[in-house]
Amino acid sequence: MIVVSDTTPLISLLKINRLELLERLFGDVMIPTAVFDELTVDKRFRTEADQIRQKSFIVVKPVNNQESASVLKRATGLDQGESEAIVRTDELEADLLLMDEAKERSVSAQMGLKIMGTIGILMAAYEEDELTSDEVRACINGLQRAGRHIGQRHYQMLLDRLQD
Repeated sequence: MIVVSDTTPLISLLKINRLELLERLFGDVMIPTAVFDELTVDKRFRTEADQIRQKSFIVVKPVNNQESASVLKRATGLDQGESEAIVRTDELEADLLLMDEAKERSVSAQMGLKIMGTIGILMAAYEEDELTSDEVRACINGLQRAGRHIGQRHYQMLLDRLQD
């Protein structure tokens, strides 16, 4: 399975110390250069940057056509990381794009890309017996404490699927 990720799901999983779920669910996860830069450039997040650099399953793959990413960015107002993630997913004909933001999800859906966000990752981990229902609830609480936005519809969908 070929999986590409944008920045936000990686940050969310770092905040709750569950980045390893990506490897267990998907194997390698590709990120374009702009996403890597977003994750590693800010000195305030040195610990998180070091974690990303140390994970062999996070593979940096630059986009082949930088002009496509630039055009997408200008046409949609997405940032460089989001634009590169979408273009890289398309170039690789990837099976899945990990992203959370509504606007980028809308653009990706219009392009026919399959999308999964952080809540979807937690759902998949639960369904694959990588997390218990209590662990999923702890992850959600951790995300909320960390100030990560969770859409009410996705949050309720997740809770409805958990077996106590």
